[in-house]
Amino acid sequence: MTAPRFAFTLHATDGKARTGTIRMMRGEIRTPAFMPVGTAATVKAMKPEGVRATGADILLGNTYHLMLRPGAERVARLGGLHRFMNWDRPILTDSGGYQVMSLSDLRKITEEGVTFASHLDGSRHLLTPERSMEIQRLLGSDIVMAFDECPRADAPREVIAASMRMSMRWAARSRAGFDAGEDHAARAALFGIQQGALDESLRRESADVLREIGFDGYAIGGLAVGEGQEAMFATLDFAPGMLPADRPRYLMGVGKPDDLVGAVERGVDMFDCVLPTRSGRNGQAFTWNGPVNLRNARHAEDTAPLDERCPCDACTKYGRAYLHHLIKSGEILGAMLLTEHNLTFYQQLMAGMRDAIAGGRFAAFATEFRRGYLG
Repeated sequence: MTAPRFAFTLHATDGKARTGTIRMMRGEIRTPAFMPVGTAATVKAMKPEGVRATGADILLGNTYHLMLRPGAERVARLGGLHRFMNWDRPILTDSGGYQVMSLSDLRKITEEGVTFASHLDGSRHLLTPERSMEIQRLLGSDIVMAFDECPRADAPREVIAASMRMSMRWAARSRAGFDAGEDHAARAALFGIQQGALDESLRRESADVLREIGFDGYAIGGLAVGEGQEAMFATLDFAPGMLPADRPRYLMGVGKPDDLVGAVERGVDMFDCVLPTRSGRNGQAFTWNGPVNLRNARHAEDTAPLDERCPCDACTKYGRAYLHHLIKSGEILGAMLLTEHNLTFYQQLMAGMRDAIAGGRFAAFATEFRRGYLG
């Protein structure tokens, strides 16, 4: 039986929390799902088979970085992103919009799109909804993100409203541009992105436009941009419910382990974040008993495992003292081991939430998690 282009099956709900499966040609994605970030066609400090071994079903690739280096056309000539990076399962690519917006002084926004200067060599580029769809097609993305703008959450309401409405016009152009690439559209899925910052009425307006256009899945954008967890959760109390219940809901750029639990509690299905990999390279590990900074001197003679509940190499083959030594010495192995550990922990957390939702005991799981993680 041929795998579908895209199909989402909801298996169980527990309160607002949901668990399901996304089926695609390159494999199944179990939700709630966490996507490790492979910005430049690599999850830093990890081999692809190692990422898969942590339990990851899907990776995220970065359109902005890949379009600049090595270039989308080159990746296409080399057989596409999956072959290029030796990952045979689904890949979601962002649209490039967020990275371009973060350049601030190096870009200019118009209705057509965004003109920006490369952070690598200063060369000028124009990124439009149509070009973003073309780049993601050249990369061979399985889940394509619509092109949008992400303003600061603390911007004036009129600025946020104008930005959201332009993003919705870009969403329609993204839909048309995606559909024009018929061969790719027959294999891939397109997600729209809800905007509106923390404003409930603007979020509603955005969701209504996206539903009218029609997408395979829906993302919640414009959060985790400095507004704080309390404000983010307050927005997630209403934003996911505005999106179709029969499609995946993806919260972009989140986050800390307690962010993930709180967002799943509010109806979110998919996540990505650089935190577990970046933190691993900087000596921070996430455990069921909270974050651990391996740079601290108190670990220098501690032979205990990092986390007794974790099956990764860092926890089963080495003690905290050795990990501390590697991090303090700047050894590459330290970054490798802690990255593997953090990704394993994140996938354990997602699996735990899936099981708890399926068993109708998510509230108890969340309470127990917070008691151990937050202390």
